[in-house]
Amino acid sequence: MEPGTIGLLIGLALFVLLALRVPVAFALAFTGIMFPVMFKGTLSISSLGETFFANLAEFTLLSIPMFIVMGAAVAASPAGKDLYEALDRWLNRVPGGLIISNIGACSIFAALSGSSPATCAAIGKMGIPEMRERGYPDGVATGAIAAGGTLGILIPPSITMIVYGIATQTSIGRLFLAGLLPGLMLTLLFMGWSLFAAHKAGYNFAKGRTVSWRDRFVILPRVLPFMAIIVGVLWVLYGGVATPSEAAGVGAAFCVVLAVVIYRLWQPRHLWKILSTSMKESVMILMIIACSAVFSQMLSQFYITQTVAQSIAAADLSPWTLMLTINLFLLVAGFFLPPVAVILMTAPILLPIVTQAGFDPYWFAVVFTINMEIGLITPPVGLNLYVINGIVPDVPLPTVLKGALPYMLCMVLAIILLFIFPQIATWLPDMWMGTAL
Repeated sequence: MEPGTIGLLIGLALFVLLALRVPVAFALAFTGIMFPVMFKGTLSISSLGETFFANLAEFTLLSIPMFIVMGAAVAASPAGKDLYEALDRWLNRVPGGLIISNIGACSIFAALSGSSPATCAAIGKMGIPEMRERGYPDGVATGAIAAGGTLGILIPPSITMIVYGIATQTSIGRLFLAGLLPGLMLTLLFMGWSLFAAHKAGYNFAKGRTVSWRDRFVILPRVLPFMAIIVGVLWVLYGGVATPSEAAGVGAAFCVVLAVVIYRLWQPRHLWKILSTSMKESVMILMIIACSAVFSQMLSQFYITQTVAQSIAAADLSPWTLMLTINLFLLVAGFFLPPVAVILMTAPILLPIVTQAGFDPYWFAVVFTINMEIGLITPPVGLNLYVINGIVPDVPLPTVLKGALPYMLCMVLAIILLFIFPQIATWLPDMWMGTAL
């Protein structure tokens, strides 16, 4: 049977398993084992155990559970509430300061937690009721938080970027730097659209409540230490002081200590919540990584990866036509699969094709990640939409989706700007770490 035909059968089998809600890791593992056994016999999976465990034995993988612990410690504490309150107090005299505070809090909390659903839940619980109470349209209030939560997979430190770096053998530190300016650009685009949409809907940007300078300063000691951890982790990482795993470990330890000291979370049940949440998320991601290695080995056995690469090369597409095709593929994949699964299944195949066409691999990582962000607020998966709907069940899901749609267009605009000005993603890493070879 031709590799292309086997590839279609594998894709169909994987699609059916995922449609039946089989967990991504198990769907990848089952497909990766079933097809070699069917076509080549049981001897073809003799190295299965070695492949599975070898991909979990990389020291770099330690950074994933450490960053997850860091985010869980922040999410389990009232840090999100304090962050939101601090920004609201400092921006209360700015017209539209409330919605700027919400998106700004999303971007900072997303950097701390690295989790889009956690960001939506933490900031949305305070921000959405407050915006609705002050008269902001429901679509703007819910859409801004749903979109703001997606920034967690782009603004460093990002777990998604770590997975991308491991899957493609690229520098995690350079990936973090590449995502910083595009993340800030997206934040500004979200703020600009939110203010425009609220004004268009007739909202009057009257100045907010009066807040004393004392109230502004009194909350800072609960917020600045967590922000200092972000700066510290990135500084030791980019300064060559520590590896990503070491930086993540120190950051996680400091976040847990701050949560205990500042918010008095020293009871065993609080610590157990942090550790159990971290364990579940870490095991899920690491299982997907290990099972994707089994799946990738199976694709190589049937020469499917090579056939796809040769077919694309034979099509002789222009570089930009190729990139447009890849973006459309990533958008569709992001509609149905979580970012980690899409990265592990497609990035190792796509990256050699992209670099051969002359595109920067770190620029492509940012474009890839923004496509995954769109998937987080797009049905049928659209996890952030359902989190927001759970926070405000009286707002219909179609209203949340309608409110999020313009922010999807903001992300598309960001991708277009990156196409026109790739330096937005490449300038900072090239300036800080030198030009990539």
